[in-house]
Amino acid sequence: MTSILPPVSPVSPVSPVPPVPAVPPVPSALAGRIVVPGDARYERLRHAYVHRGAPAAVLLPEDAGQTAEALGYARSLGSTVSVRSGGHGISGRSTNDGGAVVDLSRLDEVRVLDRTRRRIRVGAGARWGRVAQVLAPHGLAVSSGDTGDVGVGGLVTAGGMGWLARLHGLTVDHVTAVELVLADGRFVRTDAEREPDLFWAVRGAGGNFGVVTAVELEACETGDVVFANLVFDVDDAASLIEAWGAVLVAAERELTSFLTFMPGGPGRPHLAHVSAVYAGSAEHGAAERALTPLLGVGPLVQQRAVLAPYSALVPVSGVAHHAQQQLGATRSGLLDRLTAGAARAVADALESGQVLMQQFRSVGGAVNDVAATATAYAHRTQNFSLMSATLPELESGLDTHWARLAPHLDGMYLSFDTRRTPDVLAEAFPEPALSRLRALKDRYDPENVFDRNFPLK
Repeated sequence: MTSILPPVSPVSPVSPVPPVPAVPPVPSALAGRIVVPGDARYERLRHAYVHRGAPAAVLLPEDAGQTAEALGYARSLGSTVSVRSGGHGISGRSTNDGGAVVDLSRLDEVRVLDRTRRRIRVGAGARWGRVAQVLAPHGLAVSSGDTGDVGVGGLVTAGGMGWLARLHGLTVDHVTAVELVLADGRFVRTDAEREPDLFWAVRGAGGNFGVVTAVELEACETGDVVFANLVFDVDDAASLIEAWGAVLVAAERELTSFLTFMPGGPGRPHLAHVSAVYAGSAEHGAAERALTPLLGVGPLVQQRAVLAPYSALVPVSGVAHHAQQQLGATRSGLLDRLTAGAARAVADALESGQVLMQQFRSVGGAVNDVAATATAYAHRTQNFSLMSATLPELESGLDTHWARLAPHLDGMYLSFDTRRTPDVLAEAFPEPALSRLRALKDRYDPENVFDRNFPLK
């Protein structure tokens, strides 16, 4: 399954290792669980999917108690603290230079607690592909992005737009309890009855409030699904965008689709990739009826559809991160409809050569069944999410085109945006959510230890 960003030419996994800094004595609970420059494990652990890192120490706790010890030790270094679940995020916030990384990869439990009630427990360091593999024999799944290597902790605290979003909603909509270590080292289990304000906050802005160690969720009954991959020649990108959007607005919620544009090159046309999942009735012809309208959105070059278990859509590669994805400047926006004006703005950006990838994801459906006040993720009216990406050296061009698109946008999804400016907060957390989050930040993290995500301070 493709990632949220297209593959690019790989970069060398080896880069100069920084000198070994002086670090305080390691607590006995963390003996053997700290990696510093010079350690054979360091090169595999220092980078993220998009960004290179040179942390002074990477800590590898194996349970909640060791996570508290790791956080305390990281804070004692007096520098930046990054928390990593999978490290696949595009923002680069799961690594740093000269600070500490609390790497949760060993907190990877995946367990079915109660099949009848569909209750599962997942460690924050597990990968969503492995979650899908464990749940598949039980006929269960959790909609969770589109890439199996994404870590549980990062996605489940931000939102989670996946292949089953229109049918089952966001990942955060299925969270029933969260366990986390707060900035002061306290361990907290929060749910609808215990510290409900914190439970509200971590479902959408979780990275600001603590180190999540485990979550409990209600999974969904999921059998085999139909996955379709369609390729279109882009003669008229704006018309294709409008047509695809119209199909999704009219579609039954069992259909979720992504539309991805990548520019061509010398002698190669621009191509549009439409990926779609139908997770509805197994009745003969039902999937075909749902998918057929997508065939007419543009000049079709290639089509393919397969029946597969959900777990096949999100395989785990296990490849180490070494900043292999070079499209390190991204912008995110949400849209109610794909109007002619919005489609034209996106098409112009593609034609400029400054924006190297555009991806729409359909939301709406079950996502919008949830009240805007139910979780810190408050965007419950929009039908589409857009992410635009380019190389860092082309970021100013991306911003020029993004400004032209801005009048058509209504909110944004923080996991797909590399900006950290204060004005972006209002887009991510519309009032009254932002004021409520800031008050809770003062209560749970007054020293702003967790400042690597959107800084609520």
